[in-house]
Amino acid sequence: MLGVLRYLRQAARRAMAHPMIEPCFILVRPQMGENIGAAARAMWNFGLSHMRLVDPRDGWPNERAVALASGAAGKVLDHAGVVPNVAEAIGDCTYVFATTARQRGLTKPVVSPERAMQEARAIHEQGGKVGVLFGPERAGLENEDVALANALISVPVNPEFPSLNLAQCVLLCSYEWQRLSGEVVDMVMELAKTEFATGQDIQKLGDHFEERLDQAGFFFPEEKAAYMKVNLRNLWARMPLTRADAQMLHGVLRQMVRWAERK
Repeated sequence: MLGVLRYLRQAARRAMAHPMIEPCFILVRPQMGENIGAAARAMWNFGLSHMRLVDPRDGWPNERAVALASGAAGKVLDHAGVVPNVAEAIGDCTYVFATTARQRGLTKPVVSPERAMQEARAIHEQGGKVGVLFGPERAGLENEDVALANALISVPVNPEFPSLNLAQCVLLCSYEWQRLSGEVVDMVMELAKTEFATGQDIQKLGDHFEERLDQAGFFFPEEKAAYMKVNLRNLWARMPLTRADAQMLHGVLRQMVRWAERK
């Protein structure tokens, strides 16, 4: 018992001493160790590690949380501090967001996860400290918790089923934080042991197609042949072909000729 208490005190000190170069995600009265672990995993997926726990129902440390955190994400739990109430959890924060899926009857700004993390980055750049409150799985944050926040985060979900799993909500906010770092690439083309075809490659492919199609009598009637050839060239130019694609299409044409000659 003394060992567990010592662990909790040390973890709390580590969490409160965190440099706060990132927002602190505060899980308020979480009910299941599995959800704490899944939340830690979601945070670490996007490079976040600052977690605090307010009065976890099943106590702390929790073996099920460690199991769900999976590997490296366990470092999030190793540094998670446990505090008895929300007021203490946000004591060193200069701005606090509370996540909620329902109307609260309180006058507060309501922002999307994207806007919240934009504001969080701006606050941190000015030397502030941001905390984000996530409520218990069953019913979410109490109004007494929400009243301590400066603003609310709300996700535009299906109004007929607005409740998000704890880890899902953590994941959304973590992703938005990481996305604003500029390290998220909207699209990348992964080339499988090839490279994009050059203009010369495309020209040769077009020549090959015209030759074979001309032999097959495709360009008919004659007065439309020039227009049809221009359309074909335009088709090849629009397609982001790789050299492997071009080689395959050359092979298709050669095989079709061989097949026709065997008939």
